[in-house]
Amino acid sequence: GIREVDGALEIGATTSFSEIRRSAAVRDSFPSLAAAASVVGGWQIQNRATLGGNMANASPAGDSLPVLLALDAIVVAASVQGTREIPYAEFHTGYRKTALRPGEIVAWVRLPYLPQGSVQAFRKVGTREAQAISKVVVAMTGRIEDGRIADLRLAAGSVAPIPVRLRAAEGEARGVAPAEAADRAGREAAREVTPIDDVRSTAEYRRFALERVVRRLVLGMRR
Repeated sequence: GIREVDGALEIGATTSFSEIRRSAAVRDSFPSLAAAASVVGGWQIQNRATLGGNMANASPAGDSLPVLLALDAIVVAASVQGTREIPYAEFHTGYRKTALRPGEIVAWVRLPYLPQGSVQAFRKVGTREAQAISKVVVAMTGRIEDGRIADLRLAAGSVAPIPVRLRAAEGEARGVAPAEAADRAGREAAREVTPIDDVRSTAEYRRFALERVVRRLVLGMRR
């Protein structure tokens, strides 16, 4: 289920992607997550696949994972000992590995509401429009003040063993107007990732696509 709490939206681990993409609360406050939910497999998969499953599976190509990272989500894990909170930035510890302890499960995810004026964006690059595993997937949140980028969080998947924050790219963009920041952030993003060649794509193409996607998302902040 999905519920509004003080200063945040909480989504249960077994909430399906169909529920997430249809939720008015998610679409209003976290459109990037709604966008990611709409491209997980096809509609049949979205009816069965869950947010908690996508997270615990821990594939670096998971469509929702960069979104949760860019939104500074908090994972609430549960066991017979009780519950504990894990910042999403610390949840993925290695390829298909998580910070869950033996006996723990993902119970729900808390998404803190963003400041007024924040913008969000999501982009998945795949072979097809549906039923495609990501070649590159990027999520962004940010805010502009006085024509310059005051805050920016960029996260990417399918370009490293785990979903990663593009911190060098973020740093290049802060305090700069979007038109100039877009080029800077795109170039830096391509430098700071460690993609691989596999059956879906090449490392070279992933870097190329990541640079273009980051550039486009940052440029879109000025609208």
